[in-house]
Amino acid sequence: MLGDAAKTLPGMLGPRADTRDDAARLGAAVRQNYQFLWRSLRRLGLQAADVDDAAQQVLSVFARRLADVEVGAEKAFLFQTALRVASDARRAAARSPVRFDEDALGTAADPAPNAEEQLEGHQARELLDEVLDAMDPELRAVFILFELEEMTMAQIAVLIAIPAGTVGSRLFRARKDFESMTARVKVRRAFVGRRP
Repeated sequence: MLGDAAKTLPGMLGPRADTRDDAARLGAAVRQNYQFLWRSLRRLGLQAADVDDAAQQVLSVFARRLADVEVGAEKAFLFQTALRVASDARRAAARSPVRFDEDALGTAADPAPNAEEQLEGHQARELLDEVLDAMDPELRAVFILFELEEMTMAQIAVLIAIPAGTVGSRLFRARKDFESMTARVKVRRAFVGRRP
């Protein structure tokens, strides 16, 4: 993942700037934030197979706009761009007539020490993905950053450029939505599982 991104970094800067400072800044930002970017894109509703391409899109935008991004605000810029790229990718996937679950293919081929644990983990990821997909994007972003990325509300406020009070109210609503949606999905799955 990161290796592929690192190979394309010099070309991302394009003719605008071949300065060593820009290349170093871009490289440092990618090394420091790539795993966060990848997890964020995945949690924003993209299939695992689509995340690498989406990450490349985000990094391409970042490289083109590097001069516009304040030093120290790289992570916030990457996350904001990831929100837009993930939203566009989800809309495109919804319009696509052919869909299959690459995650299921990947876990079927992936050797695991215990089949039951593997199934439970897969079901938990499916449940999480389904609930996160159903959440309002603004609430989902705050929920992911706080609950899954373990960021503070102050960090989230800076990262997505909203007031700290708004972060708190969105997190409160996101938690309520997450709990109620999770309960509904579990009930629906239990009901569907009992059908003959």
